[in-house]
Amino acid sequence: MDEPKYKRVLLKISGEALAGEKHFGLDFQVLGQVADVIKECVNMGVQIGVVIGGGNFWRGVKNGEGHIERTRADHMGMLATAMNCMALADVLEQKGVDVRLQTALEIREVAEPYIRARAVRHLEKGRVVLFGCGVGCPFFSTDTAAVLRAAEINADVILLAKNIDGVYDCDPAKNADAVKFDAITYDEVLKRHLAVMDSTATSLSMDNHIPVLVFALKDPYNIVRVLRGEKIGTIVKEA
Repeated sequence: MDEPKYKRVLLKISGEALAGEKHFGLDFQVLGQVADVIKECVNMGVQIGVVIGGGNFWRGVKNGEGHIERTRADHMGMLATAMNCMALADVLEQKGVDVRLQTALEIREVAEPYIRARAVRHLEKGRVVLFGCGVGCPFFSTDTAAVLRAAEINADVILLAKNIDGVYDCDPAKNADAVKFDAITYDEVLKRHLAVMDSTATSLSMDNHIPVLVFALKDPYNIVRVLRGEKIGTIVKEA
């Protein structure tokens, strides 16, 4: 088998992607497919940290706006990410994958508190580390959490698995003439206000020189293809 292109990665999965066609909650067929692919990546010798969004249960800004104070709404979103991480952890364990769940908010009964050195040690031992509860602070997205954790664990790349297959010059759902980029710089993403990640996450990845690969989770095997160096989706990097 070819050597994987990346040795240590941070996989960011949107919560919406885990809902599949249901658009809410969890689609266990999708979860099973994602777990199978993560297991294959571990067998390839890749060290994997995972951050999952919570949008399949709750989006703080969208769902709480006008009804719940922003800080509390964001904390609810953090708990939604923990639920997703617990579900994926269980499915992975059923498939024989060694997993550790760490959360930025302390939930001692179900997860370890996030400790960087411990997370790195788990990765070195071949365990998949799931990072829940974002960064533990309101006003920061799980995209920002993904970049922060990637920087902390010295990941080679951020794999951004979304409902869309790359970065476009405009919303392809609204414009049939939207053009997909094979590669684009952080500066261009920020200048064009492209919806890859929020601006905080994009700036943080730029400042820490971490490339971001954006691709569709519709076919979870894309994760393996990316690790093998196949050209899929869009890479966001320095000029």
